[in-house]
Amino acid sequence: MAEEQAEVERVVEAIEALDAIEDDADCAAAVSRLLERWPDHHARLREIRQRRVQALKAEGRTWAEVGQVLGGVSAARAQQIAVGHRGAKRPVKDGGAAE
Repeated sequence: MAEEQAEVERVVEAIEALDAIEDDADCAAAVSRLLERWPDHHARLREIRQRRVQALKAEGRTWAEVGQVLGGVSAARAQQIAVGHRGAKRPVKDGGAAE
């Protein structure tokens, strides 16, 4: 668990480092470059998670156990992830505009 948490923290720290770029133009440009590349990385993360969920199930874990590993999602959602079903789009947060 410590290794997994460290990797998550590295990603969060990278995002915070972008926000800390002092020059507005440099920051906006860097974030734009990341967002241009994000769809490929997002898809890859889903694929990695799907493969690992399938492996957990193959090891004999129940869908409820897999759901707990995923942060407390339901057994049904864990099974959906294993077969590649994507979740519903989340609504736009208050005050935000859809892009």
